[in-house]
Amino acid sequence: MAHLLGAESLHLEYPTRVIFDDVTIGIDEGQRIGVVGRNGDGKSTLMRLLSGRIEPDEGRVTRRGGITLGMLDQADNLPEEITVAEAIVGDRPEYEWAGDPRVRDVISGLVGGIPWEARLGELSGGQRRRVGLAALLVGDWDIIFLDEPTNHLDVEGIAWLAEHLKRRWATNSGGLMVVTHDRWFLDEVCTDTWEVHDRIIEPFEGGYAAYILQRVERDRSAAASESKRQNLMRKELAWLGRGAPARSTKPKFRIDAANELIANEPPPRDKVTLASMAMQRLGKDVVDLENVSVSYDDKATGQPKQVLKDVTWRIAPGERTGILGVNGAGKSTLLSLVAGSLEPTTGKVKRGKTIKVATLTQQLGELEDIWDDRVSEVLGRQKSSYVAGGKEMTPTQLLERVGFASAQLSTRVRELSGGQKRRLQLLLIILDEPNVLILDEPTNDLDTDMLAAIEDLLDSYPGTLLVVSHDRYLLERVTDQQYAVMHGAMRHLPRGVDQYLEIRMAQLKADAAPAASSSSSGAAKASKLGGAELRNAQKEFSAAERKLAKMNAQVSALHEKMAAHDQGDYTGLGTITTEIQALEAQILTLENRWLELEDLLN
Repeated sequence: MAHLLGAESLHLEYPTRVIFDDVTIGIDEGQRIGVVGRNGDGKSTLMRLLSGRIEPDEGRVTRRGGITLGMLDQADNLPEEITVAEAIVGDRPEYEWAGDPRVRDVISGLVGGIPWEARLGELSGGQRRRVGLAALLVGDWDIIFLDEPTNHLDVEGIAWLAEHLKRRWATNSGGLMVVTHDRWFLDEVCTDTWEVHDRIIEPFEGGYAAYILQRVERDRSAAASESKRQNLMRKELAWLGRGAPARSTKPKFRIDAANELIANEPPPRDKVTLASMAMQRLGKDVVDLENVSVSYDDKATGQPKQVLKDVTWRIAPGERTGILGVNGAGKSTLLSLVAGSLEPTTGKVKRGKTIKVATLTQQLGELEDIWDDRVSEVLGRQKSSYVAGGKEMTPTQLLERVGFASAQLSTRVRELSGGQKRRLQLLLIILDEPNVLILDEPTNDLDTDMLAAIEDLLDSYPGTLLVVSHDRYLLERVTDQQYAVMHGAMRHLPRGVDQYLEIRMAQLKADAAPAASSSSSGAAKASKLGGAELRNAQKEFSAAERKLAKMNAQVSALHEKMAAHDQGDYTGLGTITTEIQALEAQILTLENRWLELEDLLN
């Protein structure tokens, strides 16, 4: 493969420490490189060195003559006075850029919901970030550097970006280097993984799953001081090996070696024990939403706007549920009803007498009262011991489990990094021992190792866990089922995130049809479904929605029944499991029919 760029004997140091020492590395045509490592170890710095944004103290970076290089860094450098259109397509005439399939694809994939003539100064930070990414991707580059490109993208946007990057260049051409904590994205896009640590760059073949395998092999022969890290990565590998088939079919992923390493590794969670503990802490009643609707007055129109409509959700003890949906769909509203911070407009919310709800928000408000305290002082106010994963641990040991060094105990909370504050925030919530835990975008500011550590901690949490996250990997890793909030309703997703993306794609295709085409096809549909047929389709559509809600409630009730059942009665548990599987198969069939009817009636 032809060489794109290389770095030879790089040395870079700041006044307080050395970042890289004698690093030699290169990027060839066709490589798609994911960069991982702890926060602060130099991932973004490496990208700036290779792109020419900064110069090394020693060594050199060489690039093949004539190559074009585009970069998205974490800084927002777009002028506030220009419009979205000017930022993305510049002064190119519309007929020119509108005829370019790549430009159309990027616009629809990233900025479809952003006003084309809006000034950048009027946009939110997330919208500006998406505009900056779109402006980069419409260009023609030999090599692209992306620093945290999935920030501010939802599950759909991340899936679109992965597909775009896989199709962007022909095989064995072009180059990509991406820094991201999104492990699903790394595995989906990358052919190689570079780990930045201890002043060096260690290359691994394959995406995230293959990297974890090779790292476990490396750690297995490491010193005893690495045993904690090795065990955590082995657990991560075990989940990857048992997860989605697509992850284990990567050509460079050595299945036999992986199976040997995880042969004696138990599943990440002991579901039976956790369910039993959850029942002891919660009883049979957690939170039941019964036919709840939520409306509010839309300031823009002055009219009432309905966010949720006739939602029924019976949350079981020990349930682990991920919630998906576009921004504004009603996810936060739904969780506010569960938490008790919002009352429904109609319907009823029933709460168990023993529930104690805690929410990890996207802000750091929980830390404001201890901002000037040292971490050791904060931990000193907690109980002396807690049980986690069947082991009794002190708060300090739990803190070490999520990546804090003993030296950081003397640090004031306000002096911690963003990721450290986030981890402390979560740990303090867990130490308060809630039996219902709500996580709202918990992955902010965390690197891949810390995400694995947080997931390890959540594996032993013996309560009900509800998660909203754009991080697909985390959502699939820590929850046992997923629901989507769509059109004011909750919809169960037996096939998880893949099913959600399929539903959204079908909806977007229907919405993207031109007005003229919509009008003519609407006439055709009307002629096909005239009179009684149209009324029957509308009735079947409404009946399907009601039936889906009822069947999803039945699935939740069966999960609750399973949790309360004698855990030694394997025959009885097997019967309940069979009932759940049969219901979920019916739900899948009915959802497909619901989609057909929705497309027909829209």
